[in-house]
Amino acid sequence: MSTYRDLALPRALNPARTAGAPIGSRRAPVLRTVGSRERRSHLSAPRVPTVGIDIGGTKVMAGVVDADGNILEKLRAETPDKSKSPKVVEDTIAELVLDLSDRHDVHAVGIGAAGWIDADMNRVLFAPHLSWRNEPLRDRLAERLAVPVLVDNDANAAAWAEWRFGAGKGEDHLVMITLGTGIGGAILEEGRVKRGKFGVAGEFGHMQVVPGGHRCPCGNRGCWEQYSSGNALVREARELAAADSPVAFGIIEHVKGDISAITGPMITELAREGDAMCVELLQDIGQWLGVGIANLAAALDPSCFVIGGGVSAADDLLIGPARDAFRRHLTGRGYRPEARIARAQLGPEAGMVGAADLSRLVARRFRRAKRRRTERYERFERVPDAAARTPGDGP
Repeated sequence: MSTYRDLALPRALNPARTAGAPIGSRRAPVLRTVGSRERRSHLSAPRVPTVGIDIGGTKVMAGVVDADGNILEKLRAETPDKSKSPKVVEDTIAELVLDLSDRHDVHAVGIGAAGWIDADMNRVLFAPHLSWRNEPLRDRLAERLAVPVLVDNDANAAAWAEWRFGAGKGEDHLVMITLGTGIGGAILEEGRVKRGKFGVAGEFGHMQVVPGGHRCPCGNRGCWEQYSSGNALVREARELAAADSPVAFGIIEHVKGDISAITGPMITELAREGDAMCVELLQDIGQWLGVGIANLAAALDPSCFVIGGGVSAADDLLIGPARDAFRRHLTGRGYRPEARIARAQLGPEAGMVGAADLSRLVARRFRRAKRRRTERYERFERVPDAAARTPGDGP
């Protein structure tokens, strides 16, 4: 169906082609002005299917997404613990895109990576769960894929998806907070992702909220994500269970004494069933969430906060206490408008959908190149036909 595989597969089988000026590399560099063109371009971007890739520490999820944010097909591949090298993950991405291209006309690939992306949206400067350090992900994939490639932080991609199709639709000033293992985030103002001078804006999880507090893997102490994240939730539950606290009786019984089996989703499930300790733990996480949101409101003054990530599945058990704490800690409370706090609507596919939609901003280059190839092919076909005719031949 697609010309994409026809172009990409020969390159994969013949690496020597990449030594010169490969087709993909000639189109590879994403325009430096993508960020400034986002607001005016997303409405005029080609309404074509694109592929979104969401890269995490244990999985790579890929999907074909249409211009309305609908997922046409989705694939998932695991990245085993011993196979997190850049080359292995890049191989996995290429295989997934080629597989999807067999059934869909792929025009661009957008990648949402869990890490810091440089301002050129090319290199993964640092990824905490993968072996990527200053890795030129976009250029490496562009050498293998014959369509434009766009790379962004996964939280930026998720925020874009929620602004375009989800809980933040219609908002001009939006902040997204993703609660998972840690805390990620993104800022959108007037329909543009704010990436910062060096491309690493939105690392809210490493704001220090408790001087000298819990040690964070980033090297500092007292980071926000040490008090309001999936890791914080599980740590507190395991500490109570390890101390054989009476309030932890329910969860100890649930895991049959195996404290290492306690997980975030399990705590949420028990809280929904009425376990008092689990409810209290989610309230604590929610209160710290509200404190951080109040700090962000003082600095950024958005109209809406969208809360996503796996921990947000607790819904009002988490977001209710967050709203209460936000109102208590908001600077100028009672004398200023309050931002809306909403749970994300697109779930775990938000990053994939957002990456695919962002890539549509550069998809028009593939369409132009494809049209030129078609025109050249048609001219090539016409010339031999015309040369074969003699003056005496009929039409």
